[in-house]
Amino acid sequence: MQDLRERFEKAGQGHVFKYFDALDKGEQEALLNQLKMVDLDELERLNKTLVFAKNTDAGIDFSKLTPAPYIPLPPEKDADAQWAKAKEVGEEAIRSGKLAAFVVAGGQGTRLGFNAPKGLYKVTPVKQKSLFQVFAEKILSASRKYGVRIPWIVMTSHINNAATVEFFEENAYFGLDKGDVIFFKQGLMPAVDLGGKIILEGKGKIAMTPDGHGGCLRGMVRSGALAELKRRGIECVSYFQVDNPLVNIIDPYFVGFHILGKSDMSSKMIPKAYALEKVGHFCMLDGKLTVVEYSDLPAQYQEQVDENGKLKFIAGSVAIHILDVGFIERLGSSTKPEDRLPFHRANKKIPFIDDSGVLQKPEKPNGIKFEMFVFDALPMAANPVIIEGFRGDEFSPVKNAEGLDSPATCKAHQKAQWARWLAAAGVNIDTDKDGVPGIDIEISPLFASNQADFVASWNALGQKPEIRNGLYIA
Repeated sequence: MQDLRERFEKAGQGHVFKYFDALDKGEQEALLNQLKMVDLDELERLNKTLVFAKNTDAGIDFSKLTPAPYIPLPPEKDADAQWAKAKEVGEEAIRSGKLAAFVVAGGQGTRLGFNAPKGLYKVTPVKQKSLFQVFAEKILSASRKYGVRIPWIVMTSHINNAATVEFFEENAYFGLDKGDVIFFKQGLMPAVDLGGKIILEGKGKIAMTPDGHGGCLRGMVRSGALAELKRRGIECVSYFQVDNPLVNIIDPYFVGFHILGKSDMSSKMIPKAYALEKVGHFCMLDGKLTVVEYSDLPAQYQEQVDENGKLKFIAGSVAIHILDVGFIERLGSSTKPEDRLPFHRANKKIPFIDDSGVLQKPEKPNGIKFEMFVFDALPMAANPVIIEGFRGDEFSPVKNAEGLDSPATCKAHQKAQWARWLAAAGVNIDTDKDGVPGIDIEISPLFASNQADFVASWNALGQKPEIRNGLYIA
């Protein structure tokens, strides 16, 4: 303990021991365990570059920014030679056991008014399946289709790990083999005040905040999850976020383009629904693929159109990626600055203990948290590939309790997708102008998780079910 205390004092952070002697033994042990997690050298670098530096913005020269190229979605994928070849290569890789799934699921459902891990939130219109169940059944469906065990990495957080694991256990891992679901907790970073001092949020507790979705790369390495994937012969990882039940997790076309492109990291883009949609933008800057957040890209660029009246910066980033295992290992374990994801500064309102030992809850930002973004890996990736995805089959996040990206819009998009699948099989049902049926229907991923498989499975049915409200096809 003395050595640890001396190191914090030498780093100018000795104040974290201010109340140490007044704590009981358990509280002292808890604080020491927290402090052992702090990389003081890293914190010093972040203070110099993000807290004390006069200019901490990205300094983007927007005049040099151009739209990123992408592989467009053809009218019929299997009729297009390039896409058909990608599917062939991707399916062979999946059958050979080279792909794992990876969901970032460290958050709570706070914005949804849901006091539990977001993955537990019920999203389907008929069976009220949770996000985790939808994903598990998509992975299980692909495992059965390709005759292979597909491991699933689940990144939780310190606040929701226990509840998440308990949920999987209570539901028998939704049919997946327990050994194929690998949990690890997201990393934490100390929060500092505007003077770079670690914030005490209790007499025996420092303020620690998640290190961002980009922290998943070093989290996979540090937890041993990546070593387990390497042991299983996994070569690439399908990355997605927990709030998007429409995501096509095991997509052979995407995998194939990634492999054919000899890419370290590939991404799906969804064309923006409108100019100022709140998604990141795939762009090229100084010859490197990068994502510029909507909050950083001036509206005049977001609204630019080409000679055909089409948005120039139309490629929206929706957090769907494939990463090579070797690339994750390099970025997640390297000590070289050029191989580490950069941290970003976020000003936050962080509760703190004042000089009198009283807990204060600030009304304006008083502290700084440090976080990494996974898309910051793209400029470091060799041969990054972007392919276009169809929004109706790929993206409908559940973020807000009401309005855009809410449970209501997500259920509508799920029903519209299933109505299109039924229409492709020759079954037409009444829909509104947006293609949403007036009745509730649901198709289990175990029956089919894409249109082509649905048509084949539907046609193979002897007795077709009646199309009615509450229809569930499993």
